[in-house]
Amino acid sequence: MIDREPPSRNAEAASRPFPTVIVSRRAVLQLAGGAASLATIPDASAQPAPASGQTSEALERVRLIVNGDARELELDPRQSLLDVLRETLDLTGTKKGCNQGACGACTILLNGRRVVSCLTLAAMHDGAEITTIEGLSAGGELHPLQAAFIEHEGLQCGYCTPGQIISGVGCIAEGHAGSPEEIQFWMSGNICRCGAYPGIVAAIADAAERS
Repeated sequence: MIDREPPSRNAEAASRPFPTVIVSRRAVLQLAGGAASLATIPDASAQPAPASGQTSEALERVRLIVNGDARELELDPRQSLLDVLRETLDLTGTKKGCNQGACGACTILLNGRRVVSCLTLAAMHDGAEITTIEGLSAGGELHPLQAAFIEHEGLQCGYCTPGQIISGVGCIAEGHAGSPEEIQFWMSGNICRCGAYPGIVAAIADAAERS
């Protein structure tokens, strides 16, 4: 009979099966994202310090006439008119929808022409006259198209309504409100996710007849 030495602790540990570790896909993605973000952080010591008395960004002085009021502003040349109206001038009636010029929620009148303000750089329109939804009513009275939207129920949630009304004002001024079909065509850049299009068309047609 052969005597055998008891296995060492290392040998016992080596013979045990490894525990199963389950790592979720979310955890892997979070770890990968964290590593990538750390890799892209610039070395602060390698960045030149701004000269004394200078800011890190060059601002441009821009004069805008917004709803009849002259405004002198110092703006980042990359700012859109939409962001200037909402963030700088606190005119939040103009809505930010897609921010890609596709939905029309941010429509304003720029020198009498309707434009999507999210794709319009403020610095390129020094001296321009701008009309937003806040500038349509006068003396406490609603604009005729605003009243027509209420009368014909041309809204549901109301998010797109400021852009719809401003675009409708432009549509009438351009002479493109002669028939429901014409209104539908020239208002096609303004999207209503609630589907209130029949009321919108009826309101614009009604306001056009009264103007």
